[in-house]
Parts: sequence; C-alpha cells; structure tokens
Amino acid sequence: MKNIVIFASGAGSNAQRIIDHFRNSDKARVALIVCNKPGAGILDIAQREGIPSVLIEKEKFFHTDTYVNLLKEKETDLVVLAGFLWKVPTNLVQAFPNRIINIHPALLPKFGGKGMYGHFVHEAVVAAGETESGITIHYVNEKYDDGETILQERCIVTKEDTPETVARKVQALEHQWFPVIVERILLK
Repeated sequence: MKNIVIFASGAGSNAQRIIDHFRNSDKARVALIVCNKPGAGILDIAQREGIPSVLIEKEKFFHTDTYVNLLKEKETDLVVLAGFLWKVPTNLVQAFPNRIINIHPALLPKFGGKGMYGHFVHEAVVAAGETESGITIHYVNEKYDDGETILQERCIVTKEDTPETVARKVQALEHQWFPVIVERILLK
C-alpha cells in the first residue's frame, strides 16, 4: 500500500477529490493531512474522513527536520500539495526528490511565483486579456512553481469571463485531473 501525504492550507476540495479517488483502493491511501492554517476546512475533512492530521509550526517547518522525519516515519511515497501556500523548504525537497507534486491554477510559467495563488491568479489572467487558462501539475523544487511539468490542461477564457468564472473552470480541471495524475505517478 502506497502512502500519500496531502499538504493543504484551505478548504480542501482537491484533497477531498484525492481522498474519494483512493477510498476503496488496495494500492494507495491518504495516510496523513498536513496543514499550516488553524481552522482550515481541510482539517474538518481529515476529521470527518478519519485521516490523521497535523498542524505544522512555521519555525519547525523551515528550520528543522521535524516534519521530514514525520513523513519518513509515515513511510510517505508521495507528498501532494493541494492548495498549500508555503514554499517547501530545501530539506524537505531533498528528502523526497521527485516525490512532491503541486497543482497550480494557471498555465505555468505564466502567472506563477510568490503571491500567485487562488483568486490572485484568476484576476491576473483576466486582467492580461488571456484567451486560455488552466492547470499545471508539476514536481516541486526549491523555487515557487518552477519544477518539471507533469501535465497541463487548458480551458477557454472569453471576454465575458470574470475571475470567478475562470476559477470555476480551472477548479473543474483540478478536480478532474489531480487524482488521476496522483495515481499515475504512484503506480508507475
């Protein structure tokens, strides 16, 4: 059985899709939820689903091996960033090379980098007059939104679209593709 650890900071809709995808799997399971924001919806999902969770401390995350050791203890096969807003520290990236993936709500390299998450991305896409947006699933390295691309899927952006309508289109792609790619990476 492969162990997935999901890192999330928000409501957890992508995490829920991954949990649902592997619910009856005999090959992989979500073994742990890691969150950096007290009161985040992902913690409610973890409790409801009976998945252990941990609320991480910033100082320990960035300056110790506490969480690297925790992930090793959990025999982590893949770390999945599903709306996790902190940059992953070098020690964690090095401990799990090519075993940390992220989903970004735009077609990287456009609209990536520090501060480009959630509605900020969709507002920038609309403001730039883009005719398409989408998702990028990529490996995580020491830089924001810089790792090797695994998959990009696109959606059309029209002149009538608002950041909110773009967000809905992009989220539909996230929910469709993220669990599939997680499974593909785990089982290759």
